[in-house]
Amino acid sequence: MSEKERITSSPRNNFEDMGIDLDEQQPVNRKRVLVIDDEPASVNLLKRIFMSNGFNVSGAFSGQEALKKLNEIHPSLVILDLLMPEMNGEETLTAIRQVMNVPVIVLSAVDDKNKIVKMLQGGVDDYITKPFDEVELLARVNAVLRRAERYTPDHTYSFPSISLTVDLDTYEVIYCNTRIQLTGKMFDVLALLARNAPKVVNYQELTLKVWGENTPAVRNRLKYLVYLLRKEFVAIEPSFEVFENIDRLGYRLCSNGNQTIT
Repeated sequence: MSEKERITSSPRNNFEDMGIDLDEQQPVNRKRVLVIDDEPASVNLLKRIFMSNGFNVSGAFSGQEALKKLNEIHPSLVILDLLMPEMNGEETLTAIRQVMNVPVIVLSAVDDKNKIVKMLQGGVDDYITKPFDEVELLARVNAVLRRAERYTPDHTYSFPSISLTVDLDTYEVIYCNTRIQLTGKMFDVLALLARNAPKVVNYQELTLKVWGENTPAVRNRLKYLVYLLRKEFVAIEPSFEVFENIDRLGYRLCSNGNQTIT
């Protein structure tokens, strides 16, 4: 039986259990996978596999297209091919890490031990070679997702005193009954502050967890992102400052409603 026939005849393939194609329908609240591969046949095969196992899935045929889709669907996981024209897998990985912290699994025909080690050391969460076994692929995907979830045990943070809700599953931010659309890194900073509120999160922890490094350049990125976050929130409620900078320590989310702009 062919791979396509086996997937189609799988007992899991009933309407309630299947995920959806995010390129064709509006998403529902399931784990979301972004498949990046320049081969349409590979993207379509992986879409069928993930949808038949309860994931929502979107495909991108280039690194440039993938970067656009990151902020559209906020994937729970990225499947990344390496051998792509114009913007290869390594360049795409670097660009992804600059805008979003998301688990990445390389799925590639490149079966070179040095390359595998280099990619794992460079920040990918797993490396699978083609041709792949569907059962092994799904097992590794679920293992990576479980590891990622250990760092996000709570999925929604609500602060009634300042009318703020941060949903880690949907990437939805509601402030004073207004929805705020944030970029990936902006959301990552907000989510980290929300998890620790009302405690101060030091600069080093923020830069390491959001960017994976703590350098003067990254410190400046953090400062600029917090500035952008403040602009978004102050535009909605000018009399209150949600983010407080504790000099020489870090930032905190003013979740008790006591910090006001004067």
